[in-house]
Amino acid sequence: MFAKTNSRRISTAILILLISLSAWPSEANAKKKKPMPKGERVIWRAPADIGSRDLFLGPGGTAMKPNLRRIKFIKEETGGYSKKYRIRDGSGRIWVAKVGKEAQSETAAVRLLWAAGYVTEVNYLVPRLRIPDQGTFENVRLEARPASQKRLDEWKWDENPFVGSRAFTGLKTMMMLFNNWDIKDSNNVVILSHGPRGNELRYVISDLGATFGKTGTLPLFWRISRSRNNPEDYEKAKFVEGVRDNGMVNFRYGGRKREIFDDISVPQAKWLGELLSGLSTDQIKDAFRAANYDPEEIGILTEAVQDRIEQLRSLP
Repeated sequence: MFAKTNSRRISTAILILLISLSAWPSEANAKKKKPMPKGERVIWRAPADIGSRDLFLGPGGTAMKPNLRRIKFIKEETGGYSKKYRIRDGSGRIWVAKVGKEAQSETAAVRLLWAAGYVTEVNYLVPRLRIPDQGTFENVRLEARPASQKRLDEWKWDENPFVGSRAFTGLKTMMMLFNNWDIKDSNNVVILSHGPRGNELRYVISDLGATFGKTGTLPLFWRISRSRNNPEDYEKAKFVEGVRDNGMVNFRYGGRKREIFDDISVPQAKWLGELLSGLSTDQIKDAFRAANYDPEEIGILTEAVQDRIEQLRSLP
């Protein structure tokens, strides 16, 4: 009798456990993302006006400049390398303020990426900003959070609607040109924008702070030897090492996701070089001037970017 009672209890416990497990969402279902809303998918548009683009004001132009007369602290943002705060400006616009070493490099990278026709965030660099109850900070990057836009899921470097296209390969080449070693999907975001063209799904790189330094060299030590926002490191860093036997460009790169840069062909890289050659020296300087680099740093960075553009154009 005792054995039968125990057997029934064990059977009942097993049944309850099986029912509970069947009700628990599987890992695949737990990670399942909501379907994207309808809209035109955009990562790049041909910049017919590249030679006249204002790289000092960037993609926001004069219209989006923040009103700094009155700043209200909303909350501290979490995640990422840099300290960030969500604030409201004097005109009621919402911004994410990034402080620290990445603020300058990201501001400049966004302008150069936008100049080449890629969709980007709107940002500005404020040399000095007091955020109530948080402190006063030097070189603060303000990134817009317009009410007309909604941030959706991240997009993946190796799985997106643009893989294999010239524009997407050009975007990867831009990452090499910037020495962006922090290539990861969590730095990307799809932004739903409502505008005169209708709904747009903009595939944006939302974090470009780990740029304009060196990416590291040997796989075992690249974490030690990498840097961000270091004009001297950027100037000295090797860019193009040559062309492989299969016709793909061999870039010097020791950062994350090295494998996704192995399929950039010579014609694709030359295409980007020709596109960027439409920028004048003054335009490139303006991108770094907007990021509050000093005159010597502006000269170093401008010459280094122009040298890299010429290396792309001169590929055999």
